[in-house]
Amino acid sequence: MSAASTGTGWDTSLRRGLLLFVAMFVMIVMVGMVQGTASMLLILTQATAYALIALGLNIQWGYGGLFNFAIMGFLMVGGASTVFLSYPVNTAFWDSDGPMLLGRALVALLIGLGLVMLARQSRRIGISGRIRTALIVLAWFAGYVIYRSQIDPAAAYIESTAGFIGGLGLHPVLGWAFGGLVSAVIAFFVGRISLGLRTDYLAIATIGISEIIRALIKNMDWLTRGTMTVSPMPWPTPLPQELRALGFTIQDSFIIARLGFLALTALILVGMFFFVQRAYGGPWGRMMRAIRDNHIAAASMGKNVTGRQLELFVLGSILMGIGGAILATFTQIFDPSGYQPINHTFMIWVMVIVGGAGNNWGVVLGAFLIYIVWVISDPLAQLIFVNLSVLTQELGWGAIPEIDSRALQMRVFVLGVVITIALRYAPRGILPETVRREA
Repeated sequence: MSAASTGTGWDTSLRRGLLLFVAMFVMIVMVGMVQGTASMLLILTQATAYALIALGLNIQWGYGGLFNFAIMGFLMVGGASTVFLSYPVNTAFWDSDGPMLLGRALVALLIGLGLVMLARQSRRIGISGRIRTALIVLAWFAGYVIYRSQIDPAAAYIESTAGFIGGLGLHPVLGWAFGGLVSAVIAFFVGRISLGLRTDYLAIATIGISEIIRALIKNMDWLTRGTMTVSPMPWPTPLPQELRALGFTIQDSFIIARLGFLALTALILVGMFFFVQRAYGGPWGRMMRAIRDNHIAAASMGKNVTGRQLELFVLGSILMGIGGAILATFTQIFDPSGYQPINHTFMIWVMVIVGGAGNNWGVVLGAFLIYIVWVISDPLAQLIFVNLSVLTQELGWGAIPEIDSRALQMRVFVLGVVITIALRYAPRGILPETVRREA
């Protein structure tokens, strides 16, 4: 998957990258001229968050060859985590018996985990074989019953009185960091279970994990408010309405507010990019490439293949969690029903494949390119369909029905065309991975 380049080859790759980024800049300027500065900043801010998420997938797939289709699940975890930490405090919950009931549920959870741990250590007292296995299964069942006996009445009480727990009212950036932390913890346990699977089975397992996470978040109304959504989410930078209160016009308030949010997300992206780029260019990166290209040979040289893959899985999931938290904060709404595999898994994979797996510059370029194409394909398709409808009416064929829904569906078609062309003419991406080696 990696290509060696020396001298002229490296210079050619560098010139190509510069030209592509210049072309991307021109494309962004054109979008701004057509849709306005405020709309352009909205697109750029969301594209920056998606670039961070795509960078996380590149760590997993481009660096380690790990098929992770649980991207949507980690995005939801990031969004739910920032709700819990940065959404305003719900006084109706804290003034009720909800905290006491949740405390009991937490104690029940700890008791259940304690039973499982004791059962797993039963071999120290001479219990082994099938008896030990049956004891562990029984401990899991008993722990589950004990926990559900406390969490179910607590959830019912909270939903009937306060609606949901609410947040802690902390700064949104702390919510983003917490989203990355929770994603890391989940990724650690998921990786410990799943990374021993073969590539295709790993993909299937992560799809199932993503759907489990989505089902949990959608149905835990007491914690995430479920399908009733949480809004408005606070911003880490001044909101447009706050700027209008200071005397700014409506147009200027949107531009300045989105510019401030974009600057913050761009700073995070640049920091993460620098960290990942430096790590991949050093001994750690060489070891990861060796494991990716031939894990059997790497294991024979004494490398802990599963341990290193777990590092990649956790690190990539952290970036996904942070990116998901940023998206939820920017849109000011956390809606579990709004997460769809086409938007929050497949599109991320397209960004990495089109940009160039293993090349961070290519992945960032691919993220901006694909997201901009995704956004502008809807209004562009509407314009085409409207003109075609006028033509068909003049020819006596009648108007094209349901133009809005048809134009929205064209997004998927355009995405398919883009990835087909990319796989045909640039199978390794528009900026493929290159490893510089001195001649």
